[in-house]
Amino acid sequence: MNSPAPALPPFKTVAAALRKTTEHLAHELASPSESAPDWNELEWAIARSATAIHGTTVLLASRLRWRGPPLWQSFLTRQREQSLLRDERIGALLARIDSATRAAGLACVALKGSALRALGLYHPGERPMADVDLLVCEADAAAVLAIMRCVDYEQTLIVARHAIYKPVGRSKPVELGEHVDSPVTVEVHTAVTEVLPARKVDITARLLHPRAQPGMNPYPTLAALLLHLLLHAAGSIKSHSLRQIQLHDVALLAARLTDEDWRSLAEIASVDDGLWWAYPPLTLARRYHDCAVPRELVRAARGSCPRILRRVSERKTLTDVSRSNPWFSALPGIAWSRTPADVLLYARRRALPDRLERASIRGVLDSQPHLRGMHWYQLSQSGRLLRWLVSRPMRVHTITSVAAALRYPEP
Repeated sequence: MNSPAPALPPFKTVAAALRKTTEHLAHELASPSESAPDWNELEWAIARSATAIHGTTVLLASRLRWRGPPLWQSFLTRQREQSLLRDERIGALLARIDSATRAAGLACVALKGSALRALGLYHPGERPMADVDLLVCEADAAAVLAIMRCVDYEQTLIVARHAIYKPVGRSKPVELGEHVDSPVTVEVHTAVTEVLPARKVDITARLLHPRAQPGMNPYPTLAALLLHLLLHAAGSIKSHSLRQIQLHDVALLAARLTDEDWRSLAEIASVDDGLWWAYPPLTLARRYHDCAVPRELVRAARGSCPRILRRVSERKTLTDVSRSNPWFSALPGIAWSRTPADVLLYARRRALPDRLERASIRGVLDSQPHLRGMHWYQLSQSGRLLRWLVSRPMRVHTITSVAAALRYPEP
C-alpha cells in the first residue's frame, strides 16, 4: 500500500495531539475522572491511535466513567468485541500447544502475556496479545519445529533471541487495534536477554523451572515473572516502544508478590550490578499506577542505576519513551550507556546493524506487510542515516496507526 503520510495533518499537530491524548488517557486508566475531555475531532481520532498503541482500549472501555463522541464509543465497543473473540482463539492455541508439548515430552515456560493470562490478572480480552512467547532449553530447540507443525504453524524467521512461527495460510494483520483475524505469532526463545544498549542482560537461568514437567509450565516464582516484565519494559523504554499495558502488568503483578518474592528480588539487587536496569520501568510504573513495590527495592535499583539514566528516567514521560513519540531517534537508547565504550558500540550497531538485527527488521515487515510500501523501509541503511542527520523523520508504526485511526470506521 502507499504511504498514508500525505493524508495526515502537519506532523507537529499529530505529535502534539498524541502527547495530549496519551498522557490524559494514561492517567484516566489509573484514576478515572467524571467528565470527558474537551477534545476536537482530530484529537478524538488520534486518541483511538493512542489507545491502540498502548494496548489499553479494552481496559478503558470498562473503566471510563464518561462517554465520548459516537465514533469513540463505537471504537471501544468494537475493540471489546474483537478482543473477546481473539482471547478465545488464543486460549485454544495455548491449549493445543500444551497438548502437543506434553505428547512430545517437551517442557516449556509460558512467558509474559500467557503467564499473566493463566494467573487471571485480567478479565478475558482485557489484555492484548499479539503473540505467544515460550522459553525452551537450548537442547529442545530443534524438537519445537515438529511440535509447531502439529499445531499448524510454520517457522518463518530466526532472529537474535528467538525463532518466529506463524500460522500456515496466515491472514493479513489489521492496522489498528485488535481483530480476531489478525494472526497470532508464536515466538520460541532459548534465552531471555536484552541488550542495554550494548551490554547483554541475561536472566534466562532465573526463568527456567527446576522441576519443569512436559507441557507449558509457569515461571518458577512470581518474582521471576516480575523480573522478566521489568527487563522487557526496560528494553522497550530503550527503543522508545514502551506500551502502557506493560506498566499496568507490573502494577497488577506487584500486588500479588509475597514477602518471600520481594526478598528474592532484593537479593538480586544487592549482587554485583544489581537491578540497575529495573529503575526506569519501576519509576514509570509508580508514576502512572498505584504500584506496590517496596521502597527499599526501588532505592536499591536507583542506587545502582547510572546517574545519567537515573536523571533521564525521572524526567521522561510515557509519551517520550513510547510510539506516541512520533519522531525517529538515531540513538534512542544512548542514556543507557554505562561507559564511553558502550556509547561507541551502540552507535556503531545503530549505524551498521548486523545480520541478526537486519533479520529482525525483515521479521517486522513479514508480520506487517502493509509497512513494505512505506518510504522509510525502501531506503538503504545509508539513506536512513542521512534522513536522521538532515531531518526529523516520523516513525512508520506511528504514522500507520494514526492514519488508520483517522480512517475509522473503515469503509
